[in-house]
Amino acid sequence: MPENTAQASNEALLDIQDLSIHYITEDGTVRAVNNLNLSLKRGETIGLVGETGAGKTTTALGIMRLVPDPPGKIVGGRINFAGEDLTQKSDAAMRNVRGKRISMIFQDPMTSLNPVIPVRDQIAEVILLHEKVSAAEALAKAEEMLLKVGIRSERAREYPHQFSGGMRQRVVIAIALACNPELLISDEPTTALDVTIQAQVLELMKNLKREFNTSMIMITHDLGIVADICDKVAIMYAGSVVEIGDKYDLFRNPKHPYTIGLFNSLPDIEKDEDSLKPIKGFMPDPMDLPSGCPFHPRCDVAKPICMQAAPSEYVNVSENHRVKCLLFSDTTGGE
Repeated sequence: MPENTAQASNEALLDIQDLSIHYITEDGTVRAVNNLNLSLKRGETIGLVGETGAGKTTTALGIMRLVPDPPGKIVGGRINFAGEDLTQKSDAAMRNVRGKRISMIFQDPMTSLNPVIPVRDQIAEVILLHEKVSAAEALAKAEEMLLKVGIRSERAREYPHQFSGGMRQRVVIAIALACNPELLISDEPTTALDVTIQAQVLELMKNLKREFNTSMIMITHDLGIVADICDKVAIMYAGSVVEIGDKYDLFRNPKHPYTIGLFNSLPDIEKDEDSLKPIKGFMPDPMDLPSGCPFHPRCDVAKPICMQAAPSEYVNVSENHRVKCLLFSDTTGGE
């Protein structure tokens, strides 16, 4: 019995295997996500990091089965959530999953909220949809959720335009957590907020995650947020995870040239440097990805093989740290 309990706690809540999502247009096929692999345990937070265009948001929409179709389509792979493959679920079945078991916080709270409905009613709507409660009970729980995110009950009947950006984001968080989901996907939730409000919202999310024991995917380009809130880090480039590992291991010992480039492009208060070291070039066009490794045109240590072959397997750096790069494979002589 103890062995089974331990095994259950170590099982992945989310296990994405070789996920590919394409947008098929008249001009060509946009390969937004390519053979992506990712796993997340219960109660764990993973930071999904990468430049704009890396495929982070498309990955999140794929998990939620909200990729706009047409033109978007999941063309391959599996999204195993609590033992079930979400790619095989019907639209009706997914409507029961969204909001109840998986919730998402989008970048701009104003586009997530209905401007003509009081915030309390918007939270109650989600509760009524997924829980067997009366309208009065749903409204009461909605006010409780507002209190949890720091909004007084006397403001519950107000409309989104009467709140500041930070307060609106708190309302969106209350909606996302109203039904105690097992997985919360947060897509750059502090992008539109000033630094002080960012810190407050992140602290709130940490506390609520701890209270509800919710697993979380934090999509961001800010490594500082990852260091503050995440347990694991997944570095995305051109629609694929190129390096993944425990936060402390990956921050102290980055391996992939792209990951190293991200860290080198950040200012370091302990070093006396005149200028930063940005990664040269730009993220490749997902409609026209380079041959071989997608990062090779920007990589300072690329070998001839990198222009011909793309890395397909991860190499274990340590027990909780893996990298997908030909520089660490047998093809180029190992590490």
